[in-house]
Amino acid sequence: MKLPPVIIEMLSRRADHELRLPSDCEYLSLDIEGKTGIHIGATTLKRLLGLAADDRTPHLSTLDILARYLGYSHWQQLEAISNEGNSGFDTPEGEQRSANLKPDSLVKIAYLPDREVTLRFLGDNCYRVVASRNSKLLTDDEVEIQNFVLHHPLFVSCVWRGGSPMGPFTAGSVSGLQSISIIEP
Repeated sequence: MKLPPVIIEMLSRRADHELRLPSDCEYLSLDIEGKTGIHIGATTLKRLLGLAADDRTPHLSTLDILARYLGYSHWQQLEAISNEGNSGFDTPEGEQRSANLKPDSLVKIAYLPDREVTLRFLGDNCYRVVASRNSKLLTDDEVEIQNFVLHHPLFVSCVWRGGSPMGPFTAGSVSGLQSISIIEP
């Protein structure tokens, strides 16, 4: 599968590097890893940019990483923009944006297998974990989250534990969030 030209152009602008040659994919691979903390191989990028003859369909997780690199929460959001344009007032069904929450709101999420996390919204996309069951996120971790989308993975831009940044985190990467509930203060 080759990415649409508009997404290739977006990748080129984000990397601040022209993506015309197979060797450009090495640069892009390093830039993606540096900005997301997740590695996508240059060979995979060559296929996606149409610089290698291979029409295999990439894993959704790979496409989600590209979306995150470009500032989107998941591939479907980026794909919709590339197909339909990037203007509109719609909120995808099942999405809760941090920008729409009041400070001290609680967000309870659940994802498989048997994981539950309750977050207190601090403002400016920042949350504190107030309860955690079977999750790698721990009570008192602070996290940065732009939005929550039902049935999609949760992308945490950064986790801070004890004041130290631990990097990005993804919850529910296979089956997505099973439930999202908001409790206003």
